[in-house]
Amino acid sequence: MRELLLDLLKKESYQKKEVKLSSGKISDFYIDVRKISLSSKGIYLISNLFFQYLDKKSIDAFGGPTLGADPIVAGVCLIAEQNDRTLAGFLIRKTPKKHGKQKLIEGPQIKTGSKVILCDDVATSGGSLIQAKRVLTDQGIKVEDVMVVVDRNEGAKEALAKVGCNLFSLFTKGDFLIE
Repeated sequence: MRELLLDLLKKESYQKKEVKLSSGKISDFYIDVRKISLSSKGIYLISNLFFQYLDKKSIDAFGGPTLGADPIVAGVCLIAEQNDRTLAGFLIRKTPKKHGKQKLIEGPQIKTGSKVILCDDVATSGGSLIQAKRVLTDQGIKVEDVMVVVDRNEGAKEALAKVGCNLFSLFTKGDFLIE
């Protein structure tokens, strides 16, 4: 499955071009994981590979910052159900909703003391994942690990380690750079 996903990402998501990343950095390549995570084959592969990792963990919930995490969370929760594993999914907004309950965390209620794994599509500096961890920590929720499809190897792993999180990635920048 890993090789199939990498091939799909290389063909459909990887672009050798200059782009401004959400971290503010300029990069000479871009990997648009959403092109794959929003396709049936892509989300099937990502979800199964992530589930293989997290199924060995004792966690209560799985989620991450919206928008990159959205399809991944839904896909992994579906695979969990197919494997008779109860798993709550959640999404973290960038800013609280302006109406209703004005929540930052969407999904089933995650209890104080719960253990979770955070996910996202791509990690660069780790900023959005660190912010998501802060939101959860403020609610008394423990982040066990962080999972991403691609780690761009631009400081996320080190930044997350400084706040007590291990980063697991299916792929790194080196898997894509063939020059």
